[in-house]
Formats: sequence, C-alpha cells, structure tokens
Amino acid sequence: MTDPNVTPPRDDRPEVVHHTTINNPPSNGGGGGSGWIGFLVGGIVVVLIIIAIVVFSSGGLNRATDTNVDLDVDLPEAPSLPAPELPELPPVEPPSVPDPEPAPAN
Repeated sequence: MTDPNVTPPRDDRPEVVHHTTINNPPSNGGGGGSGWIGFLVGGIVVVLIIIAIVVFSSGGLNRATDTNVDLDVDLPEAPSLPAPELPELPPVEPPSVPDPEPAPAN
C-alpha cells in the first residue's frame, strides 16, 4: 500500500512550466481628468452663487414697496338670452328585475 501523503513520481512526463507575462503600458492621454476642467466647473459654480446672492438679496431686485392696488374695471353686461326650449321626453318605465331562483333564505 502507498502513502497518500507522498507525491507519486512523474517519470513518464517531462517537467514543463509555462509562464505568461502581460505588459500593459499606460496609454498617453487616453483617460484621466485634467485640472482645467475642474477649474472651469468651479468657476461656473462660483459665478452662479454670486448671481443668486445678488438676485435674491433684499436689494437685488427692484421690488415694489406698495402692494395695495386699486382696479376699476367696467365690463359690459352680457346680453340676456331666452332659456332654450327643451323637447318633451317620452315616459320611461323602470327596468324589471326577475326574481332570483331559488328564493333567498330569510
């Protein structure tokens, strides 16, 4: 009987070791951000904040201080029209419902 902890001899095949090396050089200009884009976006945000402060501050817009407005509007009266004559409707009998079969229990 053989010991299971011992590696069996490999005389029938030659020892072959395969190595694969993959070198991926960094691409030139193919990615990554540059500083001027962040600077541009930051500048736009700052300008928008300044505009918002000027517009929404108490002195930014020329707001009216007196909000009481008196309006007099003279509208012409609408012409009076006679009520439309409606036709007489024929009498309608209510629908009849048949009695259920079998009669319900009380």
